[in-house]
Amino acid sequence: MANNRVANFLISGGFKKWAYNLSGFNKYGLWHDDMLQESPDVKEALRRLPAKILDERNFRMVRALQLSCCKIVLPEEQWTKYEEDVHYLQPYLEQVRKEIKEKEEWDKE
Repeated sequence: MANNRVANFLISGGFKKWAYNLSGFNKYGLWHDDMLQESPDVKEALRRLPAKILDERNFRMVRALQLSCCKIVLPEEQWTKYEEDVHYLQPYLEQVRKEIKEKEEWDKE
């Protein structure tokens, strides 16, 4: 019976929400994609972002740095919630990775 409750918790997304809140970046108002390590793929995807989205990302990053320097976090009502987190970079990242894969295929021939 306990195994069923654990399985239901993991499957229902409760575990994802718990892990998301445990990560801590949401306490600074950051989104998941703000935390991606800037590999060459991510840098190219960031370069392709529309200016408005990039400005919003830069604002979140600067605000988080300022809060971290002051050793404070946002009030809880301003934390990024799991349901509100937008994976804004993923479509661009997928496109970059597809292009890289296609280029590698062309280079093989």
